Parts: sequence; C-alpha cells; structure tokens
Amino acid sequence: MASGSVDENTHNTVLWRLLGPVTELSKKQCRLVYSALGFNSDVCLIFIKGEFFAMDARCAHAGGPICQGDIEEADGILQVFCPWHDYDFNIRTGKSQTGLQQEVYEVKIEEERVYVKHASPLSLLPFPQNPKS
Repeated sequence: MASGSVDENTHNTVLWRLLGPVTELSKKQCRLVYSALGFNSDVCLIFIKGEFFAMDARCAHAGGPICQGDIEEADGILQVFCPWHDYDFNIRTGKSQTGLQQEVYEVKIEEERVYVKHASPLSLLPFPQNPKS
C-alpha cells in the first residue's frame, strides 16, 4: 500500500504493490519508495520518456543513493549513474559496464495507477519505526 501502513501477512511475498496514480508519480524523474523491510530494500522509481522503471535504491557497489544519480542516454540505452562513484546501471536490466548488477523490479500501469512487483509493502512515505522491546 502506498499509504505507509504495513500488513504483516504480505512481508517477503512478491506481490504487485500499489504506489499511486500515474498523474502524480510522473511529476518527478526519480523518487525514493520506502520498503517495509527497511533501508536496504528501498526502491528507486524512475519516470523517463513516458515509462516507469524500478530498481534498488542503494547502489550495488557501495550503497550510494541511486535516486540522486544522473540519468543519461547513450547509444539508445538509458542509464542511471550512482552519485558517489559514478557507476552506471542500465535502468531496464540493472547491468553495469563494470560488471555490477543492480536489482530491477517489474512495473505495471493498471487503471492509471503504478504498481511495482516487490517482496514487501512499499510506501511513498517512511514506515513508522518499531520501538525496540
């Protein structure tokens, strides 16, 4: 759910997760989407050339913030560059010319709403922190 609520029964099950309306999500080229599993499972949602793409929000090299990277097209391939060390990742496949692999996620549009296939609930807002017992 995009609201920030967590359904305990849907953790670690790969499902289509509703993020929100196309009209709203298409206003930004890159946006961080929070995972209920925490920081290392967050997703970077990319909107470019009329399409949505999704990949891990943390760079496979050193955990840099992919959503803050530049997106460029070279030889017909759209790539995002990690802002920390300039590693490139194909936004369709997650492959880098360096040999690294960024996890990518399927995205679908249904009834003008954006969904990402992911193993945890996703939200445009951070999930509440669980107090330590």
